[in-house]
Amino acid sequence: MTGKSNSLVETGDVLNQNLKKLDLLTKRFLTVVQNKKSLDPGLQGPGQDLAISAASAYWQNMAENPYKILEQQVEFWGKTLQNMVEMQHAFVASDAPTIDSYTKDSRFENPLWSLNPYFNFVKNQYLQNSDLIKKTAQNIDGLSEKERKRLIYFTDQIVEMMAPTNFLGTNPDALELALKTNGQSLIDGLENLIADLEANDGELIVRLADEQAFEVGKNLGTQDGKVVFRNRLLELIQYSPKTKTVHQIPLVIFPPWINKFYILDLRKQNSFISWLVSKGYTVFVVSWINPDDSYSDVGMNDYITEGYLNVIQVIKSITSQKQINAIGYCIGGTTLGLTIAYLNKINDNSIRAATFFTTLTDFAEQGEFTPFLQNDFIDSIEREVTQSGILKSFIMARTFSFLRSNDLIYSPAIKSYMMGQSPPAFDLLYWNGDGSNLPGKMAIEYLRGLCQKNSFSLGKFEVGGTAISLNDISIPICAIGCETDHIAAWKDSYRGVQLMGSKDKKFILAESGHIAGIINPPHKNKYGYYLNENLDSDAETWQINATHFSGSWWPVWEKWIGSFSGEKVKARKEGSKSYPSLSDAPGTYVLKKS
Repeated sequence: MTGKSNSLVETGDVLNQNLKKLDLLTKRFLTVVQNKKSLDPGLQGPGQDLAISAASAYWQNMAENPYKILEQQVEFWGKTLQNMVEMQHAFVASDAPTIDSYTKDSRFENPLWSLNPYFNFVKNQYLQNSDLIKKTAQNIDGLSEKERKRLIYFTDQIVEMMAPTNFLGTNPDALELALKTNGQSLIDGLENLIADLEANDGELIVRLADEQAFEVGKNLGTQDGKVVFRNRLLELIQYSPKTKTVHQIPLVIFPPWINKFYILDLRKQNSFISWLVSKGYTVFVVSWINPDDSYSDVGMNDYITEGYLNVIQVIKSITSQKQINAIGYCIGGTTLGLTIAYLNKINDNSIRAATFFTTLTDFAEQGEFTPFLQNDFIDSIEREVTQSGILKSFIMARTFSFLRSNDLIYSPAIKSYMMGQSPPAFDLLYWNGDGSNLPGKMAIEYLRGLCQKNSFSLGKFEVGGTAISLNDISIPICAIGCETDHIAAWKDSYRGVQLMGSKDKKFILAESGHIAGIINPPHKNKYGYYLNENLDSDAETWQINATHFSGSWWPVWEKWIGSFSGEKVKARKEGSKSYPSLSDAPGTYVLKKS
């Protein structure tokens, strides 16, 4: 009896302590919410025009074909009634229900979702509701294709948001843990929630990785090298050689300025930069500035002239070469394409051959970004950058996250906020959260000019007052697309390559997504790739006729770029008299947080 009494006393003490913590946390929560800066409402969801169009189309469908709507409703009513009957039967039956196979959804792995009548009913009703709502959105006639894509996207977002796993009262994992820990998991979760709100000025951005576990220059971005050039937009890093001889023509990498360059140098085991250096290349990489509002008037032309063209001249000077090879990643590749086309127009052959990683150059199809590339959303971005001078990194990060909301928002939020778990020490997720702001002018020029108007593909984009097009890209090129890329769909990337004017074109389709498909070192032998030298057919036909290879695409690409890299020469030291070392890699710009 005494043991039980002591246990009850200890439990009571824990609960009292947690109640005191709850009071303090509530005050912190109110403070951060009250001080939250307002964001343009247009960035929070679609404009009213979409709702009006969808509602009008729905009622028109109802008037023209009422039986179609009634058939859906009757089917839904029948399933709902059956779900209710099964729940009542499970409550009065002496034997427990068996685990059903209704869904393989990872959100419902806890056995209680099938064995407990209450949770089983909640799950099945949610899935039935979801099915009806999605089918209704997909089957509405009378909408334009863009309206349909937007309606389906935002409908899916609402359905995912309303999943029972996202609410404490209908999440058995969270409830079981709360009981087991006397509420400590909920207190820890609330602390995680408030810490994330405080770290982001009241914006709810779920922390995906343990930020204390990593430090750029210590256990990320550790490849030896020197910063050999710096201006207001970038630091240029030249990496120290690992071989006695190197290829004559140097290689520069232009990463996207929405993220930090060290995705290409996370760890020694998967560092693309380290691998290149070990293969005997003189490797440079651009580390872009993380801009503040003083960069509001910096545009795409500035990135090309002060960035790309400057870097090309500096590398030519340091290495005493007339030509270089270049790699562009994502938007860094898009801008590399603009630069190459411009150089062709002014008869400058400084770039010998170019490689594009997951790069879009033709935006005729907007893919999964269709919901965010319409006027209501971009008008809101324009208002936001006019006021703040920059497109803040969290806005773009949130946009990308919602394309994979279960994996990048709801699942991490449940673990952190409902179950009180600390985020994992995962280097890729740390990098994913280490984003950069975008200059206001550049963001609008990219979204309006390239994405909405497709001006590069149509020959209407201007660099230095000169109109350029994809056909102006005439040097040898190799493009790597990724099969499950949700940011730069490979079929759109392939189409852009087809429109380029080069007679020497190569396309490699890597398995996996935007990051894992690129960062795929040979020793892991994890993802394969497809290769087809004939680029005359459409993307689907190209893949059907392509040969699949196991393992990394890095070696086959290295053989290709090596053929444009000249003879071997004595390894070069970092910098030169004209461009002495300014600091050790990874430099200072990469350390600046948003």
